[in-house]
Amino acid sequence: MSWKSGSNSLASPYLESLRLTGFEKMRFTPQRHVEGAYSGRHASRRKGGAGEFVDFREYTPGDDLRRVDWKAMGRMDRAYLKLYQDETDLNCTLLIDTSGSMMQGGKSPRNHAGSKLEWAQFFATALSHLIVVQRDAVGLLQSSAVSEKPAWDYLPPSCSLQQRGLIHHGIARMVPKGPTQIDGALKDLLLRVRRRGVLLLLSDFLVDDMAPILGSLRQFRMRGWETVAFHLIHPDELRLPAGNAFRFIGLEQEGFLQCQVNSLRREYENKFNQYCESVRKGVQSVGGNYHRIETSKSYLEVLRSFLVSRTM
Repeated sequence: MSWKSGSNSLASPYLESLRLTGFEKMRFTPQRHVEGAYSGRHASRRKGGAGEFVDFREYTPGDDLRRVDWKAMGRMDRAYLKLYQDETDLNCTLLIDTSGSMMQGGKSPRNHAGSKLEWAQFFATALSHLIVVQRDAVGLLQSSAVSEKPAWDYLPPSCSLQQRGLIHHGIARMVPKGPTQIDGALKDLLLRVRRRGVLLLLSDFLVDDMAPILGSLRQFRMRGWETVAFHLIHPDELRLPAGNAFRFIGLEQEGFLQCQVNSLRREYENKFNQYCESVRKGVQSVGGNYHRIETSKSYLEVLRSFLVSRTM
């Protein structure tokens, strides 16, 4: 898949730079130690010699003699090295659900204004902008249905300004279509990445079985990744519309259903809330960070709360 835009501008309709001005001093910080390639602001998993002192380790042949603590050696008659907590850059990957159900709330298949996907596009564009502004690396993966076989558009993490433009362009051209492919995208990403980092997953998680997704998230956690799940919910999904008889059309080729809404309103709302709760418990059970997001809220408000929560 090509991310080049030819002669077209990479300016994104979802980047509201002026509204993000007040956010640029807010840091997106990982809640777990990260692994990076450069010296930076985030605590690393590696212990070296250029940060805060954390421990001693007994000398082994081949270690750097410059890190030997000679005073400790004089007291204990053994050579010990000083270990420090390195500071490193942050490596993030955005994974955005582009399935047909993300169209919920949109005006039409060609105009998804007001949809869950549009909200995700604004939020992901803003967050990726801030990550690059703080000189950290961000990448993007999206799923797209090609006939019956899914394909993946992948942009590896980078902290360059050109990368920011490519990511924004990739986010802007997303179109909701087909069944959910989140599990396949996660498995594909596991095969591609080598460095640990932070996985930021935006989805409505409307799937028949969460187990494969949770299994993949567990594998990321076992490899030392931090996983953050944003569960997007449109207000129309929380409660059925006022009235009696309706015809509901599936957004992922499930056909349609005609029913008397009043006869199942309470049962639907109870089951939907139960499902959302099961998603939360599932994500947290595999060590993930879960955020339930109602898309009626401003993405800027959610972004501010999210960034503040990362510093506490």
